[in-house]
Amino acid sequence: MHRTARAFQRALGTAIIVCAATLAGCSGNGLFPDGGGGPHTLPAGQLNRLVNDASSAYHLSPALVHAVIDIESGGDPSAISDAGAMGLMQLMPGTASTYGVADAFDPYQNIQGGCSFLHDLLGRYGGNLKLALAAYNAGPGAVAQYGGVPPYPETQAYVRNVTALYREATALARTRR
Repeated sequence: MHRTARAFQRALGTAIIVCAATLAGCSGNGLFPDGGGGPHTLPAGQLNRLVNDASSAYHLSPALVHAVIDIESGGDPSAISDAGAMGLMQLMPGTASTYGVADAFDPYQNIQGGCSFLHDLLGRYGGNLKLALAAYNAGPGAVAQYGGVPPYPETQAYVRNVTALYREATALARTRR
């Protein structure tokens, strides 16, 4: 398929997802708001269980996964970025598909897919958290192109913010022991 046609298909697919989510009440109460806490909240206990299960399955720290979720979506399972990333861990449609996520707004699927992706990135970069986070945000191609964290202010801030939250949570957990 011609490159332009593929780009158009991706853009159209993202537009359809964003429109459907807006109509359903995602990311801003939409045209048909649900009236309750709805898709914009997830009880802390449920989120913790999902994160703990996925973290364990993919050998990740729950504190790291929580940090990614906090920075990516603020904990909103219905979040949609301007670029079309979806859900708690802000999966792009292609990434969601690659990791078997049929519904990126389903918290279970989203966290499983996001953790699998993060696990793979950590493996790819030999456990280097900064490179894995940069690739999670900007894509592995950008990390390869720049031979490290890309010079994008958004990506640099993302790596800094996720790392800071992760360190803070880890330090807090140590003081509680």
